[in-house]
Amino acid sequence: MRILHLLNDSCNLGNGIVNVAIDLACLQRQSGHTVAVAAGPPKNGVQDYGSLLKQYSVQQFSLDQTRTPHKLLAAVWRYRKIIKDFQPTIVHAHMMTGIVLAKALQFKSNYRLVSTVHSDFQHSAILMGLADQVIAVSHAVATKMQNRGIPQHKFRVVHNGTIGSPRQPPLQSYTPVSLKRPAIVTVAGLYHRKGIAELITEFNQVAQAIPTANLYLVGDGPDRHQFETQAKASPFAHRIHFEGFQPEPWRYLRSTDAFVLPSRHEAFGLVLSEAREAGCAIVANRVDGIPEALDNGQAGLLISPHNSNSFAKALIRLLTNKKYLAHWQQMSQQNLKKLDAHRVCQETLAIYQELTR
Repeated sequence: MRILHLLNDSCNLGNGIVNVAIDLACLQRQSGHTVAVAAGPPKNGVQDYGSLLKQYSVQQFSLDQTRTPHKLLAAVWRYRKIIKDFQPTIVHAHMMTGIVLAKALQFKSNYRLVSTVHSDFQHSAILMGLADQVIAVSHAVATKMQNRGIPQHKFRVVHNGTIGSPRQPPLQSYTPVSLKRPAIVTVAGLYHRKGIAELITEFNQVAQAIPTANLYLVGDGPDRHQFETQAKASPFAHRIHFEGFQPEPWRYLRSTDAFVLPSRHEAFGLVLSEAREAGCAIVANRVDGIPEALDNGQAGLLISPHNSNSFAKALIRLLTNKKYLAHWQQMSQQNLKKLDAHRVCQETLAIYQELTR
């Protein structure tokens, strides 16, 4: 098959959508298919995955999909040329602008169109239903999108997985970062929907109960200043650490005592795959696709987001009971085959084949 992936960019900035698409492109090429990625040009001073794609012999096309009238018009003409030159069998759109562009020009081409709903919190996610086949990263996402009007027959569920990702060397090759213990770590974009404000509030209780506990927030985002202001007002501000974006978050995952994901909304939680591989004891909210990423509570503690102080109570028990902590560290590493990036690749290829028969 000839497979074209459409992305807004191919930057290495911790964007789970980009990471999943890059994994797919590299592994599909490794499986013997002809693969290309069309994405916006590299950003100044930002590392992208161009060299990795080149290493795997994935073709690269520049396609600026910035949402201004002039650039979108240019994108139409550029996309037409890419389709003419590459002649894809499958076009796989991972973001909203790409799906609209690919659908609008599909009638003049022979390709079949696939989309992936990586997250459903945006209203525009409904546009992913324009594809001939829609991949959801969890059953929770599929159900939500069906309730919003995308026909059930269009959906296939392919759970995310990062183990064996071409983007990273083996986990053991990363040197654990030095953290003050006991250490609580989250790796997330600093957005309100990620539950960061609630985590800081609950950490105040953990810090009071455990005088040496420290919280590490690994990631960046538009709401960071608000969270920093909140943390500064805490009596435990000196134990709340904003680490910013880290290109190698696995160094933190290998070092932490407990990993937390307090998201209010989370389609699957790609970082949970990474945390499980690292053997973290995990505490996360029971929302959306998170239970599926944690084997419905077998691989991590699932907390009701409506229970006040529930995160704090779970963390205090983990960090004050070594046997309990060791149990959940061991449980997180069970059944890891389902989180393998090669499995994601093969299931996705099967969907392509279903469309092209």
